[in-house]
Amino acid sequence: MAEVKKILCAVDFSDMSSKVADYAQTIAKSMNSSVKVVYIAPSLSQYVGFHVPPTSIENFVGEIVSGAEKTMDIFIQENFSEVDATGQVLTGYAAEEILKYADQEDMDMIIMGTHGRKGIDRVLFGSVAEKIVKSAPIPVLTIRP
Repeated sequence: MAEVKKILCAVDFSDMSSKVADYAQTIAKSMNSSVKVVYIAPSLSQYVGFHVPPTSIENFVGEIVSGAEKTMDIFIQENFSEVDATGQVLTGYAAEEILKYADQEDMDMIIMGTHGRKGIDRVLFGSVAEKIVKSAPIPVLTIRP
């Protein structure tokens, strides 16, 4: 059986995130694994050319990251009391950052939720989960709402 010692749990702090965390904690507990919980703050660098001073954008992103770090601490306390878990807030495009982090940290599995978008919403917004499932060199467990 494959060893799963390091699990990457990607969350967005929506209501679905606690369900995703439950799966991650259950699997980690059963396999004696550690969990790295990540939240990806959106990169606002693409808006620099829209008559908004870069310092304003940097300050806004800084506030998002700061708030997400506080939320992450609470989220880990509430959802990962039974396993070794740490949190990390990253900035960028979610799929790219999750895949990059999984590679850099030598993760064995990714667990994440899907938003279950269909039709035109999926075409317009894409699917982070789909991109990760198609690109990840490690197993990915997706949890539907």
